[in-house]
Amino acid sequence: MFAAINSAVLLGAQGHRVTVEAHIGMGIPGFTVVGLPDEACRESRDRVRAALLSSDLPWPNRRVTVNLAGASVRKGGASLDLAIAIALLVAQEEISATVVDDLAFMAELGLDGSLRSTPGTAPLVASVADKSVIVAHACVGEALVASPVNVFGEHTLRDVVACLRNQQLWSEVERSDNGAQPENVPDLADVCGQPWARRALEVSAAGHHNLFLIGPPGAGKSMLARRLPGLLPRLSSDEAFEVAMVHSAALQVGHVNSRDVPPFRAPHHSASLAAIIGGGTTAMRPGEVSLASHGVLFLDELGEFPPSVLDALRQPLEEGVVRVARAHHSVTMPARFLLVAATNPCPCANSTPGACTCSHADIRRYHRRFSGPFLDRFDLRVAVEAPSPATLVDTVRGESSASVAVRVARARLLATTRQGHANAHLAVDELDIHAPLSGDARQVLMGELEASRLTGRGYHRVRRVARTMADLDGHQGEITEDHVRAALLMRVTLRNPLHA
Repeated sequence: MFAAINSAVLLGAQGHRVTVEAHIGMGIPGFTVVGLPDEACRESRDRVRAALLSSDLPWPNRRVTVNLAGASVRKGGASLDLAIAIALLVAQEEISATVVDDLAFMAELGLDGSLRSTPGTAPLVASVADKSVIVAHACVGEALVASPVNVFGEHTLRDVVACLRNQQLWSEVERSDNGAQPENVPDLADVCGQPWARRALEVSAAGHHNLFLIGPPGAGKSMLARRLPGLLPRLSSDEAFEVAMVHSAALQVGHVNSRDVPPFRAPHHSASLAAIIGGGTTAMRPGEVSLASHGVLFLDELGEFPPSVLDALRQPLEEGVVRVARAHHSVTMPARFLLVAATNPCPCANSTPGACTCSHADIRRYHRRFSGPFLDRFDLRVAVEAPSPATLVDTVRGESSASVAVRVARARLLATTRQGHANAHLAVDELDIHAPLSGDARQVLMGELEASRLTGRGYHRVRRVARTMADLDGHQGEITEDHVRAALLMRVTLRNPLHA
């Protein structure tokens, strides 16, 4: 007696289709799972057995072999429980094999026969989009993101079997519009003063430029960074779908929806390399760089992050994806994020003039945590000064996020119409085409290169920032000297001004 059932497993941020084959034959009673299962898959024997018996369904007291095909993909988690249970029932002719041909099953089974949600329901369902999918009722919302039709959610194994036997109808699925929920994004109008930092935030959003904020505690660095998602263009349908897939795979259920607000991630500096980049030992899960894809990754107190973690960000920043490799498999996950970092100028962070207690050796040691190649990935490096008392008590609110977002959207539209993507992603061979320099602007940059104040990568990044500033001003011709000098002013050297 044999049966084959459609299902899927999660690897990284993607689902991979799996065929659950069950064979019941002669021999000493036993239960064997083959096909590169992990420990959770092997334990399915006990969960499936208890669920079948609790639901008054037969358990085959014979030799049972379950194969998870294809064998080249390692299977993990408990999402195959329901498929294994259905395969055993089909093999025992309790359910007709023709009924399940166009169905896929993915849910964990409780010992009482209840269906429980599994990690990554959205990418799992997306991998079998040509099938009608049966999932736990608790994760129907995630499943609908990946497949707006042909999704059924039930509460128990008994209900699923009854529906397959035509003894009852599938539960009605409520298709609500999650995208209609309002998103609470902080407003830039709450920031007191800081005109130069606000301008840098606008340039960062318009050109998708990485931003480094340097200043004393209380200057407003974190406050500025948290308002950046409100300036960014709304996500396209494809981007929103990709964000939902990644958050579902990472068990961030509250973020799995069709909202078009860019995500914002702010991991603590104690986060491990695997938590930031992704991966793990038994389960390859997305990290913070993937969760921030198409949004903002904010690293506050940058000097407290291990240097190995910071340097690991260099490849995702350049390529927009992160590749995690292990001995038996490797995954590629999205990582097209906007990096915003904030740090104090020195270890003591005392902003009072003449009150800094750090020696030059202390400051050099503090700055060595940021490698030169890593700092070169920041298009914008801006000093944020502590606001004056008059600014803090001023009741006049600054320009709102909505007003700035209009200019950002206009500049981003100019860039995408001209070259198909944001200015920060201009390739080197595209700069002379889309970001040509005037004679005076070229002389300014030549002087910076000859004085060794710019690297080759820094030269290209200054040109991209200058192109964005020109777009914000509505200037589509050659980049002028003023735009280049403004871009250079937003590329300060990392040092403590109190020791200058």
